[in-house]
Amino acid sequence: MKLKLLLAGIKEIEENGLQNFSMRQVAARCGVSCAAPYKHFTDKQEFLMEIIKYINDEWNEILHQIIVSNEGALKELIVEMCMSYVRFLLDNPHFRSVVMLKDNSMTEEFKKAKAAISDTANDIIARYCKQAKIPDDVRAVKQYIIRSLIYGAAVLVDNGEIEYTEEFAGQIREAIKEQIREALGR
Repeated sequence: MKLKLLLAGIKEIEENGLQNFSMRQVAARCGVSCAAPYKHFTDKQEFLMEIIKYINDEWNEILHQIIVSNEGALKELIVEMCMSYVRFLLDNPHFRSVVMLKDNSMTEEFKKAKAAISDTANDIIARYCKQAKIPDDVRAVKQYIIRSLIYGAAVLVDNGEIEYTEEFAGQIREAIKEQIREALGR
C-alpha cells in the first residue's frame, strides 16, 4: 500500500503541483480512506520527502550498476551515466514531473532532497575533471551543457517532437562525448 500511495502521490504532483497537492486526493486515487496515508506517513511533508527518496533510490540503483560496469573508466562512466539518466527520465515521465518541479511552495528540505538525485553524478564528474585537470569554470559550463542535453532530449521525446530511436540515442551520446572532448581541449 505504501508504494501505491507514493506512486499516486507522484501522479498528484504531476497533475496539480505542490501548491494544490492533496493527501485526500492521493487516498482517493488509491481507493482508500483519507486516513489511510497517515498509517504510513506522519504528515504531508514526510510523504513528499518519501516520494523524493523513492525516486532517488530508483535512480541510485541504476547508477550503482553503471558504476560497477565502468569501474576505473571515468569518461565512459560519465557518458553511460548520462545516457542511462535520459532513459530513466523517458521510462519514468511521472518521476520527471517531480525531479524537474519548480514550485514556490517547496521547503528548503524538499529542494535539497530533490537536488540529491544529482549528487553522485556531480561527484563523479568532479573527480573526472580533477583527474583531467579541467578548471572549475570549464567544468561548470560543460556540466550545464550536458544536463541541458539530457533534460532537453527527454522533453523533446516526451512531447513527441522526436522519436527515441537508436540513431537519436547515438546523437545524444556523441554530443555528450563532444562536450567532454572539448573540455579537455581535444
